[in-house]
Amino acid sequence: MFGCWDREARMAAMFTCCLGCCGEGGSGHIPLKEMPTVQLDTHHMGTDVVIVKSGRRICGTGGCLANAPLHQNKSYFEFKIQSSGVWGVGVATQKVNLNQVPLGRDTNSLVLRHDGSVYHNNEEKNRLPANSLPQEGDIVGITYDHVEMNLYLNGKNMHCPASGIRGTVYPVVYVDDSAILDCQFSDFYHTAPQGFEKILFEQQIF
Repeated sequence: MFGCWDREARMAAMFTCCLGCCGEGGSGHIPLKEMPTVQLDTHHMGTDVVIVKSGRRICGTGGCLANAPLHQNKSYFEFKIQSSGVWGVGVATQKVNLNQVPLGRDTNSLVLRHDGSVYHNNEEKNRLPANSLPQEGDIVGITYDHVEMNLYLNGKNMHCPASGIRGTVYPVVYVDDSAILDCQFSDFYHTAPQGFEKILFEQQIF
């Protein structure tokens, strides 16, 4: 009889511990079961864009924002080029026209284009070295610290900073001409540069 009670007590204790450990976890964090996932946002995409693989793959024609703004000081995220074509990756505000590619034509986006140029407000801000253009299968990493966007190719810093965009920005990706890109907002292919981390929703930062 006592053994049965002990077992029930242990089960209750384990359940409580699971709720506590998996729930609050740390000061200011929302419970794990409610934690949203950073992914491509089907509410902010071009009309001819197709999003698959649980919000991680983009194909079709046009652009798409991620569902989390870059609130924290130093963010890192990655894109894998699954199929080459016309594409671009970077950051943008919610005012960006996601039906108009390439992006980088106005003040609402700052993007690396498939040809290695980095554009903002219809101005070339920087350019990757000619021998370091991303190819099919490559991983493009992006850091953003609210001043500069920096680019990484297969884990290597390209020393290609660009700046100029203002306001609240989101990761952005666009595709055309049969390009397919996968977004990696966690479980990165390459270790995030020192001081940078995956995108956190605002309620996770504090």
